[in-house]
Amino acid sequence: MARTSPPGSPAGPPPGDTAREPRPRTPPDPPVAKAAPRPGADVPVRPRPGVVRVLARAGGPLASACLVLALWWAAARAGVLGEGLVPTPWQTLRAAHAMWSDGTMTTDLRASLARAGQGFAAGAAAGTALGFLTGNQRRVAALVNPLMSFLRPIPAIALVPLATAWFGIGEQAKHLLIAYAVFLAVWLYVHDGVARVPADYLRAARTLGVSRRRRLTEVLLPAAAPSVVAALRYGAGLAFLALVAAELGGAQSGIAYRLQVDGQFLRTDHMFVGLIELGLLGLLADALISAVGHRLVHWSNGT
Repeated sequence: MARTSPPGSPAGPPPGDTAREPRPRTPPDPPVAKAAPRPGADVPVRPRPGVVRVLARAGGPLASACLVLALWWAAARAGVLGEGLVPTPWQTLRAAHAMWSDGTMTTDLRASLARAGQGFAAGAAAGTALGFLTGNQRRVAALVNPLMSFLRPIPAIALVPLATAWFGIGEQAKHLLIAYAVFLAVWLYVHDGVARVPADYLRAARTLGVSRRRRLTEVLLPAAAPSVVAALRYGAGLAFLALVAAELGGAQSGIAYRLQVDGQFLRTDHMFVGLIELGLLGLLADALISAVGHRLVHWSNGT
């Protein structure tokens, strides 16, 4: 039987139970305000994320360049190939300054860039157009592919005498030789990239009633764009490779022409300048095409 409190007695806990009083909560400590830096005091500045990213990307190329310079200097000082045949980096830099001062470097650069640029533009445009055609049309590919397979093993330097006999020693022969080398390389890359586009993409677009022009510009071109960028990068390198062969056929200026003249007088420091020029031009062309391709073909990580 439950116990009831007598009337008038205060209500309380049953016998044997003790009431638990709530513990008072201590208020949190107020935040301490940081003192403002004194005028003139050094404030640590954190580098921006973009700067850190740029430095991280430049670390590898800088380390590679330093290693090459160290090996180059050691080979020059050791006289591996004979006394004076391998110039030091400092001697090459002085030769480059002399060639720049007398205008030789600017004249050769202007002539070589014009030849390589025009030949690359013509060869890349023709190779890209034909690559899309043969990659998308099997009947055309059956006719063209054997001819391309026959021409690809023939280097541009083997055509120098024939081009000189046909077109003389003017600029037209040099442009055609560079365009020939670029055309074959670009065609092969673009043809392979277009041929690898899944047929389901085109079949689905055709089923939806998409016109042929839109299938080309909105389906085939975006799918093959990474291969086009890779083809242009490879073709840019071949343009400067074929430039050397083209300028050996009766040129009066240009980087390869200067290499030939300096080689006759064993001016190895000037020859090293020409080789470095060719390498830097190829590096800059590849970086430019890669940057533009990465911006335009943003859906692919392979550009």
